[in-house]
Amino acid sequence: MSIHIRKVAVLGAGVMGAQIAAHCINARVPVVLFDLPTEGKPNAIAEKAVAALARLKPAPFADPADAGLIELANYETDLQKLAGCDLVIEAIAERLDWKRALYDKVAPHLAPDAIFATNTSGLPLAALSEGFAEELARRFVGVHFFNPPRYMHLAELIALPATEPAILDALESFLTHTLGKGVVHAKDTPNFVGNRVGVFSILSAFHHAARLGLGFDVIDDLTGSKLGRAKSGTFRTADVVGLDTLAHVIATMERGLPDDPFRAHFGTPLVLKALIEKGALGQKTGAGFYRKDGKAILRLDPAKGEYVAAGGKADDIVGRILKKPAPERFKLLRDSTNPQAQFLWSVFRDTWHYIAVHLASIANSTREVDLAIRFGFGWSEGPFETWQNAGWKQIAGWIAEDIAAGKALSDAPLPAWVGEIDAAHGAEGSWSAAENRYVQPRELPVYGRQIFRASLAGDGSADPRTAGVTVFEDESIRLWQADGAGRDEVLIASFKTKMNTIGPGVIAGLHKGLDLAEANYKGLVIWQPASLTGGPFSAGADLQAMLPAFMAKGPAGIEPAQKALQDVFLRMRYASVPTVAALAGIVLGGGCELAVHCAKRVAHLESYVGLVEIGVGLLPGGGGSTYLARRAAELTPEGGDPLPVLKHFFTGVAMASVGTSALESRKLGYLLPDDPIVLNIHELLSSAIETARGLHGAGYRPPLPGRTFAAAGRSVLATIRAQLVNLRDGGLITAYDEQLAATIAEVMCGGAVEAGSPVDEATLLALERKHFGRLLGNAKTQERIMSLLNGGKPVRN
Repeated sequence: MSIHIRKVAVLGAGVMGAQIAAHCINARVPVVLFDLPTEGKPNAIAEKAVAALARLKPAPFADPADAGLIELANYETDLQKLAGCDLVIEAIAERLDWKRALYDKVAPHLAPDAIFATNTSGLPLAALSEGFAEELARRFVGVHFFNPPRYMHLAELIALPATEPAILDALESFLTHTLGKGVVHAKDTPNFVGNRVGVFSILSAFHHAARLGLGFDVIDDLTGSKLGRAKSGTFRTADVVGLDTLAHVIATMERGLPDDPFRAHFGTPLVLKALIEKGALGQKTGAGFYRKDGKAILRLDPAKGEYVAAGGKADDIVGRILKKPAPERFKLLRDSTNPQAQFLWSVFRDTWHYIAVHLASIANSTREVDLAIRFGFGWSEGPFETWQNAGWKQIAGWIAEDIAAGKALSDAPLPAWVGEIDAAHGAEGSWSAAENRYVQPRELPVYGRQIFRASLAGDGSADPRTAGVTVFEDESIRLWQADGAGRDEVLIASFKTKMNTIGPGVIAGLHKGLDLAEANYKGLVIWQPASLTGGPFSAGADLQAMLPAFMAKGPAGIEPAQKALQDVFLRMRYASVPTVAALAGIVLGGGCELAVHCAKRVAHLESYVGLVEIGVGLLPGGGGSTYLARRAAELTPEGGDPLPVLKHFFTGVAMASVGTSALESRKLGYLLPDDPIVLNIHELLSSAIETARGLHGAGYRPPLPGRTFAAAGRSVLATIRAQLVNLRDGGLITAYDEQLAATIAEVMCGGAVEAGSPVDEATLLALERKHFGRLLGNAKTQERIMSLLNGGKPVRN
């Protein structure tokens, strides 16, 4: 039986249900959002919920204008709409009786083969499905999205014994490919895997912070980026998620796990309970573990019961320890008498102890635990991975010693399997305590789209920085081809510079890549391995590399380097084979200019594209201004007014606007309407390669060079300049901002020529170079650049 998910219904327009619906729209999946009816205006609750999404941060919609695409419905008059939905997701409040009553109401209206899913965050599916007819039970499944669903990669999939395997496979494929999720299979136990382990580690942090007398700000500094986790750490993250939400998950553990050997620590911590009783629920109420007082950040001092100045940091000695290799790091933490070091050792030990004791009951293998924590809590390394990297046997021995000494949170011994293996993950798979053997990850056709599937420490997966066949490599760039029939027909260029900036080495490497691609391949793809872990496509041109030439010869010394940048981008545009930019993360300045000169862009949804040079006192000088001028001319009807389109593009550059998604970046003009957008970051490279192959197979020919287009001219330039004067006089921009923006406008309008005058790329590129060098010689631009290079905030001078 072939199962296709074309349309989705979401039952429950609460914060989570509405955001799931919004993410379906991000993925271009039609969705119906249901809630209770209201008198007079039946869909008012759902309508209000969708309207409220506009105020949520981070934004649930990739394009806020898409809110109207959600179809609104209610349970009284619209249940017949369920018959047209292939997937129905229940996302109402966590009340077993409410959910069961809703199931009874909607079940008769479901399509015969529709998948029926609950987004419960921890209620047992066995209890939710009790009494289901066999026909409904076979297609009932749990799918737990993590909040916020647009951004959190994790989706837990929970099956019952009666769930049909084909249903699971279809839903996993849909979640992975269409919604861009990292799917983790969990067993039907309270809080499943991610929240079960992640919230336990938070409870451990509460316990040891109080025991050792450490402030919340210090804990957050210790447990944030220093551990490869979210910068917000433990308690600031709790504020963002909502303290009531955290308390609810803790309560689920307390109620649902009466026999857990760690249960003594499942109660809601007193400090958390007190905050909730006061209505201090975190960021959404303005106060939680932290509170803003004007520009100052305060943190709660539990001993005083009041807020005090925040800013506590990890001790230098602990910071140095955390930079050591894992085996040495954990030995030093355990042996240290420093309270902060003791805190870290204790929380790691407790978490390892907990996942070892419960692995068999919550997940099929160590893989699910590690990926759930990485995808759902933003850790760069899962807990079993950290244990393995620190030395499996050594850590196991220390945990056992601490249990025997009464230092652990439970006296439950480590399971026997811990002493029988040497690693959680290996080439043979990940350890399954339930099956007492190593098991391989699930294989479905959808994972064939992922050249680099999510890997785990020690599992033998290829390193994307060295995988495939290297054709050329130096300190700036790697040119290579992926393994696999067809994939090896396209050359891939991956940068190796800091933030993937574009300097002389990358420029030379791109020329070499184009030489090779035009001689031996069907296309050239620009793809960065760092994209798999949230890294940038490119932060732009390497300004620091230009400084020696500027110091030696002044502004005139910069022109050769700038022309070299323009030339390589033009070569990307006019190459005889298709060039494809695989975009993800920040795509700024020169990175944006590189992308727009490619034949095609394939963008991950979370691509943030913009020309931001004005922030450092420059104009887009790698062809970006010229590109937008040409695009404005192409989009203006013959004989039409060029002002509206050109002003829209100009405003984006003058305000240094960056698209907050690929969809918004498209509106700014940096992606074309037919540029593909993918939602799963692990599919980006494969999609880019297939795009290049498809263009080649369709007989790709580049545009002919030397063509002219109509300049907007002096009349449009005068209009823009007048508006800039008004902004300056109104105090909205500085006089230098006005000067910079007017210079950008001059280039984009083709200079002081008559409207409609034919201009070519060479003319506008020369204008870019002329004004780029002039601006670089200005002291105010130099002040902006030096502030950026020294890691300071943008200067508005």
